[in-house]
Amino acid sequence: MGFTNIKARLVNMRLSSFNYNLPKNLIAQKPVKPRDHSRLFAIDSYKDKIFHRKFYNIVDFLKKGDVLIVNNSKVFPARLLGKKEGGGRTEIFLLRDKSNGVFEALLGNFKEKNKKYKKIITVGSSFYCEVLEFLGEGRWMIRFNKKGNILWKFIYKFGKAPTPPYIKRLSNLREYQTVYAKNKGSVAAPTAGFHFTKSLIGKLKKRGIEFEEVTLHVGRGTFEPIRTDKIERHKIRGEWAYISAKTAKAVNEAKKENRRVIAVGTTAARTLESFADKNGLLNSGAKEVDLYIYPPYNFKIIDGLITNFHLPESSLMILVSAFLRFKNKEWKISKIIDIYKKAVAKKYRFYSFGDAMLIV
Repeated sequence: MGFTNIKARLVNMRLSSFNYNLPKNLIAQKPVKPRDHSRLFAIDSYKDKIFHRKFYNIVDFLKKGDVLIVNNSKVFPARLLGKKEGGGRTEIFLLRDKSNGVFEALLGNFKEKNKKYKKIITVGSSFYCEVLEFLGEGRWMIRFNKKGNILWKFIYKFGKAPTPPYIKRLSNLREYQTVYAKNKGSVAAPTAGFHFTKSLIGKLKKRGIEFEEVTLHVGRGTFEPIRTDKIERHKIRGEWAYISAKTAKAVNEAKKENRRVIAVGTTAARTLESFADKNGLLNSGAKEVDLYIYPPYNFKIIDGLITNFHLPESSLMILVSAFLRFKNKEWKISKIIDIYKKAVAKKYRFYSFGDAMLIV
């Protein structure tokens, strides 16, 4: 069957093709300590073999000259509890800093039909925001009474870690953060990086494995649900991303020398693929990234992927499925489900604080 026919068949995939049954007890509620002792579901696509290891055993699947790309975006405490004028509590979930104290945000228990803007939500003593306008799809524009570094001090004082709703315990910002996070801007963590410890990174570097960084500030686009049954109709909201000249040079040299480039997480993968030109060269710079990857996407940059086990019918799960197709010529739509079923049978831990998958 020619590629054109394969593409036509894949594009007609339904969202339901990416559903699976997960027992609730396998949804991880806290990270493993130490982090690199989480489990590793390793897929060697060339040998068509699956291995079950600990994450620190990833050294056995990597080799000198491999380049691991991590997303160094830092999560900030995006959940704020406030009190509306006239009483009533609301949650402010900050989505994006628009500068000068203005944020795009989600507001709990705040009805669009009221449309009485310029309402005040009090967060703490001398700290409040003004509701400016409704943006659609649950989003509001708000303006705080603080700006700059002073505003961020108040956000860190009153804010909570923006852990997903399936994590029922109160999580702190330190554990919901990668060890290499540095550039503040994410409202959800690039969770594939959770499995790395500083000692493991040091060990890998000593073995000749290189680490390079990109930045993608994880926003609503990454975790927004797919609302159409035909997966190709989904759109991803743009997120700010940056690749330095140093990283671009390192990746291009690796590709030229046939060394592997391995993305740590779907956000790193999307960033790399978004900055690649038609000839497979990686460009540096900064821009909004809205690339939605689904089968039969042909990857230009990455040769391997480290990821977690994702929510059913999510764009993240679909991206992983696209990479499996890219690596395996015998791929079928059910491939990702078969892998997830194996993970469930082996009692792997799922989602943000769960275990890891490696595809090389």
